[in-house]
Amino acid sequence: MIERVHTNQRMSKIVKHGGVVYLCGQVGSGDTVAEQTKDCLGRVDKLLREAGSSRAHMLQVVIWLADMADFDEMNEVWDAWVPEGAAPARACGEAKLADADLRVEIIVTAALAE
Repeated sequence: MIERVHTNQRMSKIVKHGGVVYLCGQVGSGDTVAEQTKDCLGRVDKLLREAGSSRAHMLQVVIWLADMADFDEMNEVWDAWVPEGAAPARACGEAKLADADLRVEIIVTAALAE
């Protein structure tokens, strides 16, 4: 069974299937990539909790940066947020994001908590 949460015509914020949680891409607010990353990860936390998971259950994360020059600044926030010993498989690349003010977008796939 596939469960979709917060669904509209375009997307669902959460999709659960086969013990796995898929989150739509999350962005955050703020003037710097660090502020946006922190806000974005707060949104990820909220959605994972709502889905019955947590950051300790992340399987894979894809991070898009508007500019790879922001890689170190984003990683400072990321490294402090990821639980010790629970780092997911991760990819990070540069992409033109949906809005010119966005600096980071994060896509998370996680296992449901047991």
